[in-house]
Amino acid sequence: MKSKIEKTLSLERIDTDIFVGPIVESHFIRTFGGQIAAQTLVAATQTVDSDHTVHSLHGYFIRPGRAELQTVFLVERIRDGRSFVSRQVKAVQEGKPIFIMQASFHRRGDTGIEHADRMRDVPSADELPEGPLESMNATYRALLEEWSDWDIRVVPPDRYQHNPYTPSQQVVWFRAKDKLPDDETFHICTLTYMSDMTLLQSALVPHPHIDVQEASLDHAMWFLRPFRADEWLLYDQVSPSAANGRALTQGKIFDSAGNLVAVATQEGLTRTLKDGTSPVPMTNLKG
Repeated sequence: MKSKIEKTLSLERIDTDIFVGPIVESHFIRTFGGQIAAQTLVAATQTVDSDHTVHSLHGYFIRPGRAELQTVFLVERIRDGRSFVSRQVKAVQEGKPIFIMQASFHRRGDTGIEHADRMRDVPSADELPEGPLESMNATYRALLEEWSDWDIRVVPPDRYQHNPYTPSQQVVWFRAKDKLPDDETFHICTLTYMSDMTLLQSALVPHPHIDVQEASLDHAMWFLRPFRADEWLLYDQVSPSAANGRALTQGKIFDSAGNLVAVATQEGLTRTLKDGTSPVPMTNLKG
């Protein structure tokens, strides 16, 4: 039986470079950004041969998607080179683009110099309880409940050494609960989905009592080494800056052996709400 993420990433090809995604049952009023980004990447991969694997993506969220609508993905073949392949994909609902991505694919087997950052010294995932921390706000706790197919464990702030030069830090272990297919590209697309989880919330760590309007504006990823999304991954997140109603967030993703496998960067809307107004709800908890 297919897992939920397998069903989510199963696109239907309706023409050579046109795909349609399934409607995914969700408590979200708006389509989850990680879902759209992952499905968009799947569409791109369907037009690239197996000799090349995706190494980076850059996407912009143009307008909010609606969770109850299907999304159409239009792929443009920008370049088919020997070493690198480029694709641009537009995700469309009701004739309007909601997300645009450029993805780059690199030929397998190239060699070169090697180095990588070290993983922060933190407790293992098995040492931490599953579920949200007591200190998390209601919106964040609701998000973790929405992602019940994923095992997400936030490392308590007092369980790791903080970088004194970074104002906002958050460390999260996560993995898919279900056993996933033995396909490298599928795990890359799954991690794209996962990478939008908790990242923007890292900007709110220094501001626990301030209500803001949140929305992802853009998202970029680089895939560096092989990994499995159904094994523990450490998401080490920082927010270097928040100003002018926007916050920049960055995350390094390590496997449990300490190998740096991916890096994500996202800018999001973090607009302070005026007195007497409430945040735009991200979820409909009544279902």
